[in-house]
Amino acid sequence: MRKLGSAPAIAGAVLFRNSALIEPIASTDLAAVLALNNANAEALSWVTMDQLAVLIEQAAHACRIGNLDAFMIAFDERAKYESPNFLWFGANYRRFTYVDRIVVAPQARGRGLARALYEHLFVAAREAGHTMVCCEVNAEPPNPESDAFHQRMGFLEVGMATIHGGAKSVRYFVRQIS
Repeated sequence: MRKLGSAPAIAGAVLFRNSALIEPIASTDLAAVLALNNANAEALSWVTMDQLAVLIEQAAHACRIGNLDAFMIAFDERAKYESPNFLWFGANYRRFTYVDRIVVAPQARGRGLARALYEHLFVAAREAGHTMVCCEVNAEPPNPESDAFHQRMGFLEVGMATIHGGAKSVRYFVRQIS
């Protein structure tokens, strides 16, 4: 995992505000991360083990909670990542932290874990000198839970796109963290 800006990436476990133990994704976590990611591929995107390993290697921020109750993978603007969503932010903003994927396991939902992961990212991004965190949410197929969550977290819509040959439409969101 790379460093987020000039601040060190997650060095070890962090007990965050709601007592969620947030830890870096380790190589021993990859199989469980892959399974949770691909179980939620409609909202995220399907990846192979090799693709996941590359994502985590490129990530500025890759962390998990518990025995994979939740995970997040985020990049800064320097990542070598060809996602159309990441490239959209790169074309529109000079400096940013981009949440590529976040997922909470069904049995762990409603405990504030996604909020804890985002708040942890906001701190790390701010310490690295970033002033915004960005992400996308599916418009088609719709993801109303994610829409409501990001609205509660203070994200504002800044754009839209149709990607993957029209198979998916997304809305782009930004939250200022300065």
